Amino acid sequence: MMYESMKMKVENSVEKGKISEEYIKSEEERQILSQYCNKDFNPQSHPSVIQVLLNSSKDKDITGECMPNLVYVSREKRKTSPHHFKAGALNALLRVSASMTNSPIILTLDCDMYSNDPLTVQRVLCYLAVNSGNPNCGYIQFPQRYHGLNKSDIYASEHKRLFLANPIGMDGLNGPNYVGTGCFFRRRVFFGGPFSYIDPENRDLDPNHIVDKPINSKEVLGLAHHFASCNYENQTNWGSKLGFRYGSLVEDYYTGYRLQCEGWRSVFCDPKRPAFLGDVPISLNDVLSQTKRWSIGLLEVSFSKYSPITFGVKAMGILMAQAYAHYAFWPVWSIPITIYAFAPSLALLLGIPIFPKFSLYAFLFLGAYVQDCLDFISARGTFQRWWSDQRLWLIRGLSSFLFGSIEYTSKRLGMATHGFNVTSKVMDNEQSKRYNQGMFEFGVASPMFVPLAMAAILNLAAFLGGFVLVLKEGGFDRFFMQIFIAGFGVLNSLPFYEAMVLRSDKGKMPMKTTITSILLVGILYGICLLCTIVK
Repeated sequence: MMYESMKMKVENSVEKGKISEEYIKSEEERQILSQYCNKDFNPQSHPSVIQVLLNSSKDKDITGECMPNLVYVSREKRKTSPHHFKAGALNALLRVSASMTNSPIILTLDCDMYSNDPLTVQRVLCYLAVNSGNPNCGYIQFPQRYHGLNKSDIYASEHKRLFLANPIGMDGLNGPNYVGTGCFFRRRVFFGGPFSYIDPENRDLDPNHIVDKPINSKEVLGLAHHFASCNYENQTNWGSKLGFRYGSLVEDYYTGYRLQCEGWRSVFCDPKRPAFLGDVPISLNDVLSQTKRWSIGLLEVSFSKYSPITFGVKAMGILMAQAYAHYAFWPVWSIPITIYAFAPSLALLLGIPIFPKFSLYAFLFLGAYVQDCLDFISARGTFQRWWSDQRLWLIRGLSSFLFGSIEYTSKRLGMATHGFNVTSKVMDNEQSKRYNQGMFEFGVASPMFVPLAMAAILNLAAFLGGFVLVLKEGGFDRFFMQIFIAGFGVLNSLPFYEAMVLRSDKGKMPMKTTITSILLVGILYGICLLCTIVK
C-alpha cells in the first residue's frame, strides 16, 4: 500500500508538472515530490532519486516493534549513457545498499513476487551462516512458484524443468543456476571468486565495511546518490568482474553461470510451502515475447568467449558445463521443430512419402513422450498441465525461439533490431476471465503468430488431404507417419482453430494474421508444387 500510494503521487506529479495539494501531508513530502515536477524528468532521463521511507531506528509497527529499513531507489538515467537493463539496476542497488547498511546477505525478488513463508530467512541462514561448513556457498535459489494459474496452465508458466527438475539435478553437482528472483546471495560473491577477491574502487563498497552513520544522514545519502549516478561505472570492473554481469539479456542465467565458473557453489532450497509467489503473464503474446528475450540472451552467451561448451568446460567441468549448455542452446530447437511442422505435411499434400513403410519414428516418438509425461507428473505435475507444457514447447519453437534466433543473427550482422520489452503481468478483467476459462489470448497482430497459424492451417489441410489420398490411392503404410505427425499438429492447434474461426471476443486471432497465414501457406505449397513439376 505504501508503494502504491507513492507511485500514484509520483506519476501524478510527473504528468501534471506540479504537486497536487491533496497528496501533501507534510513539508517533507512536498520536498520529495518537488523533484519529480521538473519538465525534463521522464523514465528515460532523470537524476537519481533515493528516499528513506522507513527507518529502523525510529519507525515502529502497531505492536511497538522496530520496522525494517525501507528505501526507494531510482538510479540516474540519461539517454547518452547505457543503463544495462535489469543487471544495471541491480548493480546500482548493490552499491547504494552498501553505502547505507552493507548487509552481508542480499535477496533479489521481482516486483510481482511476494514472500509467502516467514521461515524462509531462517532456512537461508542455515546455509549461509559463518559456521555452516559451506564457505564456498554463494547463493541459495528457491523455485519460482505462482498463484492464479488456471487448471491446465495453458501457457506452461510453471516451467517445471527450468525451476524444479533441472535445479534438483544441478544441486547434486555445483548447484542450480540463478533464475533472477527468489535468490539470497552473500554480498561477497560479487567481488571475485572464493579465493580471488577483487578490491572495489571505493572502500565503502567493500563487503566487510561497517557503516557507522545513520541511514538518512547527509554523508550516507550523498554517497548513495554518487553510487547511483549513470556514469559511476565508467572505467570500473562493474558488470565484467564485479556485481551482476553485463553482456546478455538473461543477466540472471549469465551472472549465476559466471559466479560458478569463478568457483562459487549454490544450493537449491525447495520447502513444501512456497517461499515466494508471483504473477504470470496471461496473454500468449506476452509469454512469447518473454521467451524471445530469453532466446536472444541465451544465444549471446552461447556464442561468446564465455560459451559453456568451451570456457564452461574448462572452468567448471564437463557435467556442469553441459547443464548450462542445455539452456544456452534452447533456441536452436527452432530448427528441427520448424522442419517437422512444415516438411512432412507439405510432402503429404504433394503425395510424396518421406518415411520408411515400417518406421521406428512412431515408437521413438511415443517412447519419448511417455517418458517426458512421467517425468513431468513425478515433479508434482498433472496430465493436463503436461499436455499444455509439451504444446507450449512446440509453440515456442515455431515463434519465440525462431524469432529470437533471427533477431540475434540480425544483431550480430549489425542490422537494426527491436529493443528490450518488459513482460506485462497487468491483469485485465476480461483477459483474466478468458484465461481462467482456459482460452488462449491472441488479441494483437503479432508477427510471431504467423508461423503458428501457418503450421495449424497446413497440418489441418495435410491431415484431411492425407486421408483423401489414402482412400483414393491406398498406401496407408507409406503415409502413416506423415498423417500421424499432421494429426498430432492438428490436436495441438485446436486453440488456434477456435481463435481463428469460432471466437468473436477481443482475444481472438486477428483477421489480418489469419488471412496473411493462409496466403503464405498457399505460396509455400505453390513453390513446392512447382519444384516437383520442374523435377
